[in-house]
Amino acid sequence: MIEQLNDRLFHMSNPHTSFILHVMQNGQIEQIYYGKPLRGLTDEEIDYLVAEQNKSAGTVKFFEDDSNFTLTDHPQAYPVYGTSDFKEGAIELSSNQAPYYTDFRFVEATTKKGKARNLDCPTTYGDKEESETLSLRLIDQERQLELILHYTLFCDSTAIVQSQTLTNQSKTDLQIHRMLSGVLNLSTKAYDFTHFSGAWLKERHEKKRPLEQGIVSIGSLKGASSHQHNPFIRLDHQQSTLDHGEVYGLNLVYSGNFIAQAEVDEWDKTRVMIGIHPSQFRWTLAPEDSFTTPEAVLMYSDAGTNGLAQHFTHFIENHLIDRKWRDTPRPIVFNNWEATYFDFTEEKLLSLATIGKHLGMECFVLDDGWFGKRNNDRSSLGDWTVDKQKFPTGLASFANKLKNMGLQFGMWFEPEMISPDSQLLKQHPDWVVKHPYSRISVGRGQYVLDFSNPDVVAGIYEQMAAIIEETNLTYIKWDMNRNITEAYSAYLEKQAIHQQEFFHRYVQGVYALYGKLLTAYPDLLIEGCAGGGGRYDLGILFYSPQIWPSDNSDGVERLSILSGTLAGYPLSSFSNHVSASPNHQVLRETSLAFRQDVAMFGPLGYELDLLALTDEEKQQISERIAFYKAHRHLLTHGKFVQILPNRPYDNEICWGVFSHDRSEAIIGFYQKMARANPAAKAYLPFPDYLKKDRYYQINGQETVSGNLLKNVGLKKPRLFTGVNHATYQLAGDCQSFIYHIVERKDTK
Repeated sequence: MIEQLNDRLFHMSNPHTSFILHVMQNGQIEQIYYGKPLRGLTDEEIDYLVAEQNKSAGTVKFFEDDSNFTLTDHPQAYPVYGTSDFKEGAIELSSNQAPYYTDFRFVEATTKKGKARNLDCPTTYGDKEESETLSLRLIDQERQLELILHYTLFCDSTAIVQSQTLTNQSKTDLQIHRMLSGVLNLSTKAYDFTHFSGAWLKERHEKKRPLEQGIVSIGSLKGASSHQHNPFIRLDHQQSTLDHGEVYGLNLVYSGNFIAQAEVDEWDKTRVMIGIHPSQFRWTLAPEDSFTTPEAVLMYSDAGTNGLAQHFTHFIENHLIDRKWRDTPRPIVFNNWEATYFDFTEEKLLSLATIGKHLGMECFVLDDGWFGKRNNDRSSLGDWTVDKQKFPTGLASFANKLKNMGLQFGMWFEPEMISPDSQLLKQHPDWVVKHPYSRISVGRGQYVLDFSNPDVVAGIYEQMAAIIEETNLTYIKWDMNRNITEAYSAYLEKQAIHQQEFFHRYVQGVYALYGKLLTAYPDLLIEGCAGGGGRYDLGILFYSPQIWPSDNSDGVERLSILSGTLAGYPLSSFSNHVSASPNHQVLRETSLAFRQDVAMFGPLGYELDLLALTDEEKQQISERIAFYKAHRHLLTHGKFVQILPNRPYDNEICWGVFSHDRSEAIIGFYQKMARANPAAKAYLPFPDYLKKDRYYQINGQETVSGNLLKNVGLKKPRLFTGVNHATYQLAGDCQSFIYHIVERKDTK
């Protein structure tokens, strides 16, 4: 998998990709290739790859032994600003307020097979047979610094995972101002910079812009990866499509402040970088101390955006999320939030649970309002003890009643937050994130706990562990509804640690609590949530196999949210709930059939008032749950494919899941708005994921070959034209149609 072809060239390859690094004549490293696999390179081909094309006449020359050498000409693997390269760099250091213009030169290379999974910090992992890491050791002799560039290749993926470790070997403190994780160099600007951005209730909508000379950048300074931007970005070649053409993706195994950017120079060369946002970040590195960046995942596909999405899905499910969740069925949940909000009694909850169980639901999730005196969202966070008025016999008794019904039990926590009236705040006023100013901002009626303080993490863990033990809890919904303001830690002040280390230390504290919980309770399913989709990232997915993607459960809005999210994340991570109509977030009225047809792709749940359902609605839910259970693995772990583009102006959406043995598919077609006398598009394009020489039955009716579906398409539902009253299949706004396609085992 990793070859050192000569003293200066390293080739990382598998059957899916090649990634080539080269030691330049000045001892620094450049990335000269990433793409389709290259096998059996000859010496002449190696010379061809590394040959320099000088184009920077008039720029500053750097290497004293070659008057034509300048870093501007080279795709640096870990670029440094200011030493004959004037683009933004990946690393910025200083000491005693003096900037360092570092000169990291190659010393040695080592390789290591295998990469362990460790709950202390989110990272990718793989067995010895699956992964190999190349570590390039570089030294800046004058400044006495060591930099190790880590690159991991997996045998079953096009992913290249990058991280870096900086060690201060000098005798004075060093300040890190910028140390990014991922660097990708492209030889042209012929790409669209695609990101997945939005806001609360409309997260991860696809945004696309062509690259031009200059910088395009997204990021977050909210202390979380945020609703507004997501760390996953994509570089789509401008000739690529859903299923064809070259596409690159980058993501960060991190849940805090981040930056992702692409810079095009005057010769149309592109440098893409991702990592911890340098604003509000400074890290002091004492002599002999080290700092390691979060991992960046780079991915390549020559099969369009669907191909890249499938690469990311396979990689995340096999090398980031705990593998046990590939084979453990995700429970169908009932969450009481929109059914009751804070107004509930134990009796009412048990009535809802009884109906849910009868309809086929498997896990009752008790949402907000069960603790302290929590009758609204302005009280009791931090006091994780049961409200005896709502549960007079205690939580253990309630949990046992659910267990006796045959239901699993889940609960909502917001462990990172604290309310102004909490007893915990009175006991520990210094546990709150706040500046010594007299003023303190309140967001959503709450403060943020200082998770950079290990005592805070330990205190919250003790409270949560007591509840888990008492109730035999199997499922946690972990929420986080407020971003960080006036970032300042009394703990860091006492430890004489610079306050601009706070944001990174806070995220490390969040990971520490996750690690403590999953070490003690390894079978606990934690669903990540941050006001919905405010922290949908690889750092959280390392611990939580699924995430609540948005507080907006409206079916129409979920079409865009799901399409955007699944461009870079697995279907199995996308938690869905069927909620009420009119929807509580947008007041849109949609049919139960439409809501269920959208929500069936991914882990399924329900959040509407079951006591208000008609007998017909109960029957619809019961039938859908039975279908879902029969096809649960396909609907959560099948090969997800976007069949039609999902752009903001598109009225029709179509996606599907295909079994990996190509014997079955479930396709969803959706119409957002009715159109007057719509054009009759007879067929939907059908991706090449079934066997061409086999026959398939569609919804138990027509039987056609995989070859016909590929070359002709899937017959589109008949839309209402104004006159076809006897033959239309879909009419009106917010319509859906589900295809179930199954291989016939007999011959045609």
